[in-house]
Amino acid sequence: MADSTNNNPAAPIVLNLALQGGGSHGAFTWGVLDTLLEDGRFVFEGISGTSAGAMNATVLAAGFAKAASLDLTDQAQVHAKGCELARLALRNFWEAVGTMGAFLNVSPSRLAAQWMPWLKPLMLPSHLSPAQSNPMDINPLRDLLRRQIDFELIKQYQGQGVVPRLFIGATNVRTGRSKVFQEEGISLDALMASACLPQVFKAVEIDGEHYWDGGFSGNPAIYPLIYKTESDDVLLVQINPIETESVPQTMPEIQERINEVTFNASLLSELRAIEFVRRLLQEGRLDSQFYKDIHMHRIDGGAFLHTFGSESKMRADIGFLQQLFEKGRESALQWLQLHAADVGVRSSM
Repeated sequence: MADSTNNNPAAPIVLNLALQGGGSHGAFTWGVLDTLLEDGRFVFEGISGTSAGAMNATVLAAGFAKAASLDLTDQAQVHAKGCELARLALRNFWEAVGTMGAFLNVSPSRLAAQWMPWLKPLMLPSHLSPAQSNPMDINPLRDLLRRQIDFELIKQYQGQGVVPRLFIGATNVRTGRSKVFQEEGISLDALMASACLPQVFKAVEIDGEHYWDGGFSGNPAIYPLIYKTESDDVLLVQINPIETESVPQTMPEIQERINEVTFNASLLSELRAIEFVRRLLQEGRLDSQFYKDIHMHRIDGGAFLHTFGSESKMRADIGFLQQLFEKGRESALQWLQLHAADVGVRSSM
């Protein structure tokens, strides 16, 4: 993997991505990725993602893996073709989500109304478990991902040349600890585990363990990018707000804020640890031979997305997804203008 320091403006800029989850708000991240791919200067060494972030990461990697499988003469051609195919793959995925009309974060009653219409008259009470309200574990997103992603091709080429290494976060139900699927562990089941909200879907079983949404233990996990890649730069695409301007009053507002705090807690802990190590390195109290001075960067859509409310994470109409996509592109263009030159040099977060 190339040196991430951008001494030559024409040289590829190596960058890791950390992509948060948040239901259909992941369309904002789609817009960010589309802009970075269109720019063409960035080689993504590793991508850590949770839930919708994991799906964005895997769809992007699938585009680059397809380019790597083509008979192209050099890495520059593979990279250019990969950017093109990754943009197309992301667009196809999100437009299919918009057509399908349902996404990750839905209530059992809404799931029943949309995908089990014969149960609609029952108006399922909220205290039913997923095993009761969705006994067949129906999830149209699984079939969509199966159709659109060649997992074997990703595993064959990831970490080679321009195809990023993937780190998919989930939460082990038994231990409560973060589980990061990587290398041979990249699979459709891993993606579904990363997006498994326990109020809606049964826990996903993989190799005898059961998993829930990765947001409970890392949204997203930063540490795999520190220990498993060479690049010192991490761009966090954040779609869950850290701060709020007002104290929630209604029960939906309170629940929404609880979810935001819970799904940001592990991320804030990692960011504090990164900053602590960074200060010790600057003070000469740690050996830089053994510790990385991580350059953190951020594109933050949390405040914008918060205005739509938590219910909007369930929306999957194509007009709404396109609106988030355009905002993501706008935010990424602003970041490129202000901070692209910081990559490989300093933190901009």
